[in-house]
This record gives sequence, C-alpha cells and structure tokens, in this order.
Amino acid sequence: MSDDRHFIKGGPTEREVFEYAVLRVVPRVERGECINAGVLVYCRAKAYVGARTHLDESRLLALDPEVDLAGVRAALGAVERVCSGGEAAGQAGSDDAGRRFRWLIAPRSTIVQPGPVHTGLTTDPAAETQRLLDLLVR
Repeated sequence: MSDDRHFIKGGPTEREVFEYAVLRVVPRVERGECINAGVLVYCRAKAYVGARTHLDESRLLALDPEVDLAGVRAALGAVERVCSGGEAAGQAGSDDAGRRFRWLIAPRSTIVQPGPVHTGLTTDPAAETQRLLDLLVR
C-alpha cells in the first residue's frame, strides 16, 4: 500500500492531490484591504474544478460603504459558472477543468481576485471545496 492511501469508513481509499485558492474581494485596491468570499478547488486526477462562494455583505460594506454589491455578486457567480462549464460558462465552458482553473487563478486587478495557490490531499474534492469554504470564508 502506498503512502497516499489511508482508511476511511472501513475501506482503503486513495487520496489525490488537489490545488486551491481563496477568492478575495478587494473593494479599494489602493487600501489593500480584503475579505475572503470563496474558494476554488482543482483536482486533476478527478477532472474536478469547483467553486463555492459566500459574500458577507456587512463586512464588505464596512471596508467600502460604496462598493458595488451587485457587481461583486455577479463576479462571484461568473466564477462558479466557469467552474461548472457548459454554455453558462461562455467561451471557457468548453475548456477542460485544468484550463478553467488556471484561467481563474491568473492574477487580476479587478475587485474579485484569486489568492495564492495551495495544495493538499483529498478523497472527495467536492467535499473539500465545502470544507475550505467553511474554514476560510465563513
């Protein structure tokens, strides 16, 4: 049995490498303040890319009372659609999971920005996406 295997609920399950980045909302770039508003997760072995978002509007308004909340919600929704693929994702929808993830983590100067990419091991990338949202955003 390899080092990448462990036991879950009575049976051996192989853990796979995944990458993730936190989505940050930076309402005023010149101030450098931000709040975490989502996570992106990519697992090549499972051909999985997913995003979960949660916008704490009161925290964001505390940083910038004039922030465009509708615009931020739209940008976060667009990230989720790109991860889902298909027609709703626009041109990126036909790309494979890895290309969509790489496009989403590319540095941007917009109000919604990806943070640095980190790695881990998981047996369930979708569950990992929710776990990271609860841990890093909520």
